[in-house]
Amino acid sequence: MEFNLLHVVLLFGTGIAAGFLNTVAFGGSLLALPMLIFLGLESAVANGTNRVAIFFQNFSAIMGFRRKGVSDFSYSIVLAVPAVIGAVIGATIAVDIKDSVFNLILAVVMIVMLVLTLLNPTERLKDRIESGGKHSKIIPIVVFFFIGIYGGFIQAGVGLLIITALRLLTGMDLVRTNAIKVFVIFFYTVVALGIFIMEGKVNWYLGPTLAVGNACGAWLGSHWAVEKGDKWIKVMLIVAVIAFAIRLVWLSVRGA
Repeated sequence: MEFNLLHVVLLFGTGIAAGFLNTVAFGGSLLALPMLIFLGLESAVANGTNRVAIFFQNFSAIMGFRRKGVSDFSYSIVLAVPAVIGAVIGATIAVDIKDSVFNLILAVVMIVMLVLTLLNPTERLKDRIESGGKHSKIIPIVVFFFIGIYGGFIQAGVGLLIITALRLLTGMDLVRTNAIKVFVIFFYTVVALGIFIMEGKVNWYLGPTLAVGNACGAWLGSHWAVEKGDKWIKVMLIVAVIAFAIRLVWLSVRGA
């Protein structure tokens, strides 16, 4: 498979957008994953290659939040452990899935996440969020185990699941929620990426390119975290997700 300078430029730009989106909210992998597939990678390789970027992006974001004095190490570890266990299950399933099946699943996930973005569930459940913190301590652990399975399998949109879970179950503010989010994703990504590497499902030419872009976007995003919800970001995500989803459905139908 041959790649050129245009591929590098496209992927680097996608990485910046994805890293920024993943840090201030969610949805970055909804851009990065289909871009990798459209550049010619098999779905499992695209999935694994995206994890290289996710790893560096979230490491960069963690450092950014720490510099701003925002971190909750003990609670982050409590949630990261079940997420890591779940990610092992999800990644193990993902490495062997057929391209046509994965593309269709990704297209459906993209549309569902787009609808949830527009509905903004955390705002619609504001009253319940404000009364958070009354739940059993075991519930978040169970929830993050299943989030880990999903994240290990596909990653795309996992930020929305984590933000919603934390806001509903704990009532945390958005900045602290994002800080915990990037911490949890970083640690389960270490394990998921390891599984993809062992199965030979990582492209080491495109992975670092996307990773540099993601890390730059994540650094920027960690300093803009409080400004979540800018209209132009949402418009960009909506347009890109619709276009990518249509293309992925067509690829899945053609490959079936």
